Amino acid sequence: MRRAAQINLSEEERFQLENTIRARSSQARDVFRAHTILMAADGNENVTIASELNANIKTVALWRKRFEKNGLEGLKECSGRGRKKTYADKTVEKIINTTLYEAPDNATHWSTRSLAEQMEVSHMTVKRIWNAHQIKPHLVKTFKLSKDNRFVEKLRDVVGLYLNPPEHALVLCVDEKSQIQALDRTQPGLPLKKGRCGTMTHDYKRNGTTTLFAALNVLEGTVIGSCMKKHRHQEYLKFLNKIKKEVPQDVDVHLIVDNYATHKHEKIKSWLKWNKRFHVHFIPTSSSWLNMVERFFGELTQKRIRRGVFKSVNDLTETIYDYLGKYNNDPKPFVWTKKADEILESLASLYQTADNAV
Repeated sequence: MRRAAQINLSEEERFQLENTIRARSSQARDVFRAHTILMAADGNENVTIASELNANIKTVALWRKRFEKNGLEGLKECSGRGRKKTYADKTVEKIINTTLYEAPDNATHWSTRSLAEQMEVSHMTVKRIWNAHQIKPHLVKTFKLSKDNRFVEKLRDVVGLYLNPPEHALVLCVDEKSQIQALDRTQPGLPLKKGRCGTMTHDYKRNGTTTLFAALNVLEGTVIGSCMKKHRHQEYLKFLNKIKKEVPQDVDVHLIVDNYATHKHEKIKSWLKWNKRFHVHFIPTSSSWLNMVERFFGELTQKRIRRGVFKSVNDLTETIYDYLGKYNNDPKPFVWTKKADEILESLASLYQTADNAV
């Protein structure tokens, strides 16, 4: 089978390609070409690169050949081809910088029309520039970085339990899904049919709440669960005793929990002293993503709660217990794959950005 030519990069070429990927002003096509050449230089075949970048293998082969022949110049657009630029590069750069670093007087972010009026261009021009540079000011994602002084220590501890659990021991991810509401719709909805999605009223009647205490067995994927009216240390203590009864009596139990005050109550500490085979591992503050039971809570919400109709709290708890029973009959463990060093490396740039923003 014919193999693509090996790409060898100088330090300067690698620097320029990586700089193209990092630069906010780089167009998506230039970022794609830079990724292609860097992956080729790392020894990847065209089919691997195409799969990784979700591109056509012929496109990957084209830019690989052009770079092999003309270096970085081969990655540039050929002059005289395609539609001529309507606006100068300075105008495009100004539109991008205004979008990224400024805000309109009467809004939190720009729309295509408000920015077009500001820049005295058409709104379609703004839209094309945003699309070319993958800028989406109308979208926002939420996040929170942990400020825990022992973040690295706790992260390595918990990830170590996931990737290399101790022998003759159970690892359980424990948490509460509190204030689950039993919501009843004010009118019956319309069923799903061809050409129309199912419907439900936007308003609802509150019929009370319950709290689900859950312990996810990392190895097997099974869940020990119990619904209670409140989520104080008294209820948590009852749940610990439930875990104690249901797990094998001859193994150590490692509990991964968050920093909720209930988990650190004096009576809980006293219980742990009397039950020495139970070992508690706290995740860092503001790091709920590190507790895999949250993944189970997400599935429960999506599959049985969010679109459910509950006439009472009893209806809600029966639904939850029914889901737990069927889930445990065919458990599918969640598999943790990221190593601690990989997580720390991916978070480093976020912490640096946050520190610079302060």
